[in-house]
Amino acid sequence: MALHTEIQLASEAADIPVEASLERWATAAWQGDEDEASVVIRVVDEAESAELNGTYRHKQGPTNVLSFPFEAPPEFAEGHLGDLVICAPVVLREAAEQGKTAEAHWAHMVIHGMLHLQGHDHIEDFDAARMEALEKEILSGLGYENPYE
Repeated sequence: MALHTEIQLASEAADIPVEASLERWATAAWQGDEDEASVVIRVVDEAESAELNGTYRHKQGPTNVLSFPFEAPPEFAEGHLGDLVICAPVVLREAAEQGKTAEAHWAHMVIHGMLHLQGHDHIEDFDAARMEALEKEILSGLGYENPYE
């Protein structure tokens, strides 16, 4: 089983994790059993995040992570999970506000987004509890603390 990760850096922010870290976090969160899968992680600044957030979620302003699951037409083999768009300035600002290391918050955002690409959500309380438990388990396995404490 292999997860292929394409990293697109479209941000001027400092403190963006190295590609190997982004790939490691994405792989840790991949729950699939396919022989191969792929994901695109695009790191952006606030303008692009805000534009995508407004267009696709009808919410104003930038957000930390957007997940765009890929739904293959029936005639095509599946394998591409989708795209994650992570806003570097928002992630860095949230980490500081929440008293977390930037690295830990980046790991959480990649894992959170990857779980969304695989069908998890946090709209209903039960689903949120299940998704948060999975996030905590994956993060703990990588040596990070509970992001919700």
